[in-house]
Amino acid sequence: MSAVQPIELPIDESTKDQLAKGERGIEAASRRTKKRLTSRGATIAAVVIAVLWTIPTFGLFVSSFRPEQQVKTTGWWTIFSDFQVTIDNYVQVLQAGNSTLNLAGSWVNSIAIAVPATLIPLVVASLAAYAFAWIDFRGKNFLFILVFALQVVPIQMALVPLLSTFSRGLNIFGLQVGEGLDASGTFAQVWIAHTMFALPLAIFLLHNFVAEIPGEVIEAARVDGAGHGQIFFRIVLPLTMPAIASFAIFQFLWVWNDLLVALIFADGEVAPITKLLAEITGTRGNEWHLLTAGAFISILVPLVVFFALQRYFVRGLLAGSTKG
Repeated sequence: MSAVQPIELPIDESTKDQLAKGERGIEAASRRTKKRLTSRGATIAAVVIAVLWTIPTFGLFVSSFRPEQQVKTTGWWTIFSDFQVTIDNYVQVLQAGNSTLNLAGSWVNSIAIAVPATLIPLVVASLAAYAFAWIDFRGKNFLFILVFALQVVPIQMALVPLLSTFSRGLNIFGLQVGEGLDASGTFAQVWIAHTMFALPLAIFLLHNFVAEIPGEVIEAARVDGAGHGQIFFRIVLPLTMPAIASFAIFQFLWVWNDLLVALIFADGEVAPITKLLAEITGTRGNEWHLLTAGAFISILVPLVVFFALQRYFVRGLLAGSTKG
C-alpha cells in the first residue's frame, strides 16, 4: 500500500501577494507603535522602575545563599562586609516537603500542570477565535458577548461547582476525572479548571487579532478552493503566532504561580511547587530562609519560557495595538 501523499493547497500569485501584504501591515503597525511609545522620558521611567523592581529581587537572591542565622539576624546588604555564602538552603529546600512529596517532585508536577494547561486553552481558543471572526453562523454575536461576559465571573464562584462535579466523577473521552471527595486529586482536574478559567480571555484576545487579518487574504484563499481547515492552518495560524505566543507566556505564568486552584484540585502526589512552598515556610513563617531559595528554584522555568518567546511576545503586543 502506497503512503498517503499530503494535499497541497494551490496558491496563486495574487494570494501570495495578499499574504505578504498582511505580514507587512502587521510589521508596519509594530514599527509605528514602537516609535510612538519610545521617548527619552519613557526610557528613563522604565529604567527607574526596573531598578526599583530589581533591588528587592537581588536582595532575595543574596539571602538565598546566606546561612540561616545570618538571614534571620542581619540584612542582606551586610554580605558586602561579612561575606558568608552557603548552598545549604537550596539543599534543604529541595529535600523539604511532606510525607508524600518533596519540593523537587513538586517542581516536576508544576511542569506537568503548566504545559498542558497552557496548550489546551490555546488550541481551543484559536479555533474558536477563527470561527467567531470568519465563519457566519446563527447566534455568533450573542455567543461572543457571552464569552466576553464570562471574564467578569470571579474564579471563586466556580470552585465549589467544579469540586462538586469532580467529586461525583466525570468521564471525558474515556478519561475518568474525580473519584470521590477522598481522592487525592489528578492532573486532569487541574488542567480542566485552568482551561475553563483561561478560555474567555484567550478567545477574546485572539479574536481581536484574527479579525484584523485582511479580508482579501481569506477571500483569495477561498477562491483558490481552500476550506476552513486549510485557511486556518496555512494562513491564520502563522499570522497569529505572535498573539498566540504572547498569551502563552501569560497563561504559563498564571498557571505556574497559581496557588488557589492548586489548593482546591491539586493535592497529594500532584501538588505543584507553589503549594509546597507555602507548606515549608512553617505556620508562622519561621522557615522563611528556605523560601528565599525555593523562590529562585520556582522561577527558573518561567524565565526560560519568557526569554525563549520574548521576540514573539513583543511583536504580539505591538502588532495587536493598532491596525496596519
